[in-house]
Amino acid sequence: MTEKERQDQEKGVSQWQLAWRRFRRHKVGRAGAVIVAIFFLMLIFAEFLSPYPHTQQFRDATYAPPTKIHFFDENGRVTRPFVYGIARTLNTELWRWEYQEDRSRKYPIRFFVRGFPYKLFGIIPTNIHLFGVEGDGKIFLFGTDEMGRDLFSRIMMGTRVSLVIGPFVQVISLPIALLLGGVSGFYGGGVDMLLQRMFEIIMSIPTLPLWLALGLALPKGISPTLRFFGLAGIMALIGWAGRARVIRGVVLAIRSMDFTEAARAMGANDLRIILRHIVPNLASYIIVSVTLGIPGAIIGESGLSFLGIGITEPMVSWGLLLSKANNAATIQSYPWLLIPGVFITVAVLAFNFLGDALRDAFDPFRVV
Repeated sequence: MTEKERQDQEKGVSQWQLAWRRFRRHKVGRAGAVIVAIFFLMLIFAEFLSPYPHTQQFRDATYAPPTKIHFFDENGRVTRPFVYGIARTLNTELWRWEYQEDRSRKYPIRFFVRGFPYKLFGIIPTNIHLFGVEGDGKIFLFGTDEMGRDLFSRIMMGTRVSLVIGPFVQVISLPIALLLGGVSGFYGGGVDMLLQRMFEIIMSIPTLPLWLALGLALPKGISPTLRFFGLAGIMALIGWAGRARVIRGVVLAIRSMDFTEAARAMGANDLRIILRHIVPNLASYIIVSVTLGIPGAIIGESGLSFLGIGITEPMVSWGLLLSKANNAATIQSYPWLLIPGVFITVAVLAFNFLGDALRDAFDPFRVV
């Protein structure tokens, strides 16, 4: 399809329909949207996907490597997936436990098995889990940590903190940015000058040192839930200034457009102009800004938790899990502890791909 044919096809459609058409043509953005959807499904069904409670300790399986899943029996024939038992021996040279498969014990992997009780969607009591093994068999898809806790189950539960904190930060910071940035751009003059200087002061403060200082200022005795809200509040109150400055520029441009001037000439008051003309034209920017802002919050929480001043036990996040791999010796001996970092990387890339696609879709000067 030529550029002229595409322009003719896009005539007479709404902005949202046009944005949807452009988004569907963005293959990388669609892939990012699918990955983000998968992560949020993991968030919703975390207990269902987890074979064990994320706090359960297997003292006889500390630092156990990922369990090997077998699809062929001893005769080389395809069979139901199964795992062997685990045999542990002490390496007296390195003074660490080593694990081998005990082929005398064989445990088929079953689906929709009964395990620890939980509430689906926080309402429906159940004990059904996606997979598991029966009897005294164990399956650790991603291995275990220093306390013998299943890393796969902990990553599933950590999805809730690592993904929720991003939208939560946006809910706090976006209204502040909209209010102050909108006032600065709409009224201008001395108000604009004062607010712009305030934005510049906040933006000039190094973000990471300020996060560290405020994170250390949180009381150590508070509950993990209150600490979560405290971290979200810290990241929100620091990160709104740059967004407010962009909103100020967008509002300044919209304020000088013909339809806004026409509404003012017809006697519309400031509130009506803001609600009927300014805010609807900010909707596309808000969507893109929120989508691109979530990865920053994920990285911020992961960094603070990695440094030991973020999320604390018994709550779990990807950053807290990654903090277990904090030295070269641990990584060399137990490389599976880096798996939470893979989830962080994939999530950040997916949100960035989705945000880039939305930005291109809502760009009024973009044809393709």
